[in-house]
Amino acid sequence: MRLFRIILLFFFTLQVTYGQQKSPEVQRLEQQRKEALAEIEMTNKLLRETESTTKNYLNRLNLLGNQILQRKKVISLLVQETAAIDREIKSLSNEINLLEKELKQKQDNYKQSAQRLQRRANSQDKLLFVLSADNFSQSMRRMRYLREFAYWQKQQAQTIVAKQKEITAKQEELQKTRSEKQNLLNEREEENKKLVAEEAGQKKEVQQLNKRQKELQAQLKQKKQRAQALNQQIEKQIAEEIARAEAAAKAQAAGTEPDRIADSKGGYAMTKAEKQLSDDFAGNRGRLPFPLEGQYAIVGTFGEQQHAELKYVRMNNSGIDIQTTPGTDARAVFNGEVTRVFVVPGYNNSVIVRHGNYLTVYSNLSQVYVKAGDKVKTRQPIGRIFSDNENANETILHFQLWKEKTKLNPSPWLDK
Repeated sequence: MRLFRIILLFFFTLQVTYGQQKSPEVQRLEQQRKEALAEIEMTNKLLRETESTTKNYLNRLNLLGNQILQRKKVISLLVQETAAIDREIKSLSNEINLLEKELKQKQDNYKQSAQRLQRRANSQDKLLFVLSADNFSQSMRRMRYLREFAYWQKQQAQTIVAKQKEITAKQEELQKTRSEKQNLLNEREEENKKLVAEEAGQKKEVQQLNKRQKELQAQLKQKKQRAQALNQQIEKQIAEEIARAEAAAKAQAAGTEPDRIADSKGGYAMTKAEKQLSDDFAGNRGRLPFPLEGQYAIVGTFGEQQHAELKYVRMNNSGIDIQTTPGTDARAVFNGEVTRVFVVPGYNNSVIVRHGNYLTVYSNLSQVYVKAGDKVKTRQPIGRIFSDNENANETILHFQLWKEKTKLNPSPWLDK
């Protein structure tokens, strides 16, 4: 029985997994690369549409800059994917080595057990082995031993076959992974070629714009004046709303606790419902839906900055500019109330939506679907984005985010 117990130590249950499942890291990197390539495709489409008819030279250059940044991102992601696959290849190779060692050990154990059984068969047959027992109880134990030993041999043979199949599957998986790595290396080489071509195209555009310096500066001056007019309207609306809310807080005061209260001195005095809405809005930072649906490219980023390619161009943007396709609607990024709809030359219709003490602004709309006082829901269309027929149907939404009287960068708040 001691021999039988030793033999049973080698028996185990094996589950074999066939096929290949990419690691979560590779899947995540692959998804990011697909998103970056989709944005590049969108930018290419916009560049093709504006190739010969655009009057907004700076937007076209910004599109090229965005395209180059996304191309570099794709190349970086390909490098990360390749490194992740290298780690998978190393892991698979280690697994195969371990499996082969296990297989050899099991084959050796099986061979030894077979040899022992063969020696016993040569000296006495199984019947004699049973009948030569000292008593009936020992005969029964010998019969049970022979049955269990035969069952173990059968299971051990199946285990060896399964282990061989597992090794074969892992070897196929390793080969497939190596092929994927080679494909990624080929893609990276192609992306590098495209990047070189795009950087050459950008350089050519910069040279042409340098020749049109006066014309471009005139465009920028006009754009700056329009942006100032838009911001003045927004600031005026915010000041009026703060004043009305403060007056309401004083009028509705009951004892020492007013119905409305501001988070900061001179801020917008909120009701309990507005305070809850404001907290919910803040809690969704980084998860707010994009202010439009479909393909897009950001052609104007937030804040004051020196243009990367044109040293004489310095820009200051109170929000972000999002170029998309004609016929696209702007949509609310969160639940709120429309507080004003107004018109500013150069920005067409604008809509302000209040979310407690946060405000979102949607400018350059050709049609507006809402009016002041309307309650809007997250992702609800609020207007059609203007398409400039004289400028290759250029369709750009100007989007701003404010907290009280302070302008915020919208990009970190949006789930892109």
